[in-house]
Amino acid sequence: MTRPIGIYEKATPKFFSWRERLHFAKKLGFDFVEMSIDESDDRLARLDWSKEERLDLVKAVYETGVRIPTICFSGHRRYPLGSGKPEVEARSLETMRKCIELAQDLGVRVIQLAGYDVYYEEKTAQTRSRFLKNLRKACDWAEAAQVILAIEIMDDPFINSIEKYLAVEKEIDSPYLFVYPDTGNVSAWHNDIYSEFFLGHRSIAALHLKDTYAVTHESKGQFRDVAFGAGCVNWEEMFAVLKDINYQGPFLLEMWSENCETVEETEKAIKAAQDFLYPLIEKAGLK
Repeated sequence: MTRPIGIYEKATPKFFSWRERLHFAKKLGFDFVEMSIDESDDRLARLDWSKEERLDLVKAVYETGVRIPTICFSGHRRYPLGSGKPEVEARSLETMRKCIELAQDLGVRVIQLAGYDVYYEEKTAQTRSRFLKNLRKACDWAEAAQVILAIEIMDDPFINSIEKYLAVEKEIDSPYLFVYPDTGNVSAWHNDIYSEFFLGHRSIAALHLKDTYAVTHESKGQFRDVAFGAGCVNWEEMFAVLKDINYQGPFLLEMWSENCETVEETEKAIKAAQDFLYPLIEKAGLK
């Protein structure tokens, strides 16, 4: 059995139906697609899909053989768990509950959560406290549903290292809470890659492959739309460390090529990423 490699929904043409998207992923050799439920109205509306809409997607998965094992749930950027506004806090929990129910219906195993206490509000000790309180509640729901929650290492100082995640994990103490590192985000903050992954390897649910520009005194960095190989990720070191910790989980190519003018242009961008990453993955013995 070879390692599963997937593609992020936002790398595929936005106008595709889900059947078209899964066929597209299969054509390019991917094993799975990660669904995005971000802060846009269109994608948040998926939380209210009918049973018929959910079943249609399950049928498409079986027809194509391309799975949807993960949801990238960044809707909490708009409705954060740590919000100081009671109506927003209530909405954050409502969307979380609905996302867990959607995952159950679709057979999704992991929901990736954005590691923000708040995004558009001022961070305080209270926003952190509310985030932890509501994350604990979300983990209880996830445990009942047997769906894993995994916090992404972010473009935000709140949780910008696996080490910081591990402090949250210790406080929450849930068997259904994991971490979902991002190679680019971990690297952009100048974390020690060896220490990060050796300390956190037991808690990793999945891994995003992405490049970034580093955070410096002069720059806030760039956390998306950086070509693979053009950013700060030391790919040979990264893959060597993943080999050393015996990481057997999936790789997910995180890209934002959904708004390319043509399908051919999208394919070209994805194939360029594959041409860069796959030889390095094979060289490290991680295929």
